[in-house]
Amino acid sequence: MELPIEFFSEDVEFELKNPNQVAEWINDIIEQHDQELVNLTFVFCSDDYLHEMNVSYLDHDTLTDIITFDNADEEGIIEGDIFISIDRVQDNAKDLGTTFENELHRVIIHGVLHLLGFKDKTEEQEALMRKQEDSSLSLRKF
Repeated sequence: MELPIEFFSEDVEFELKNPNQVAEWINDIIEQHDQELVNLTFVFCSDDYLHEMNVSYLDHDTLTDIITFDNADEEGIIEGDIFISIDRVQDNAKDLGTTFENELHRVIIHGVLHLLGFKDKTEEQEALMRKQEDSSLSLRKF
C-alpha cells in the first residue's frame, strides 16, 4: 500500500534510508493516536535553508532542527509539511552521543507528534513529548 508520505531534500545531498519502513512506522504511530493520515511531506535541508524559513515564516532568528507546518483543516486529520535540518541532526547526534539515524528518527517523530497535538513549550509538555518520542522509537521494526 502506497502511503501519502513523501521525502525530499533541498539544499543538501541527502537520501533517507528505508523510506518505506519509515513511512509505515510513521503511519503506525498516527493510527495509534486514532488519527487519519491524509498527506505528509518531509523536506530534509541545510541549516541555512531552515534558518531562512525560521526567520521568514516564524520570525525566529535562530537555528533549529525542525519546523512543522500543520495544514489540516479539521481535527483527526494529519496533513502537514515537516522541514528538518540535516546539519542540526548531525550536530545533535554527536552532542547527545547517539547515531545520526537514531537522532533523525527522533526528530522525524517529534514533528509527527506535533501534528498529533503534542506540545513542548513547558517543562511538563516537553517531558511528555520525550516520553512519546521514546515510546514511538521503541516501535521501529527496522
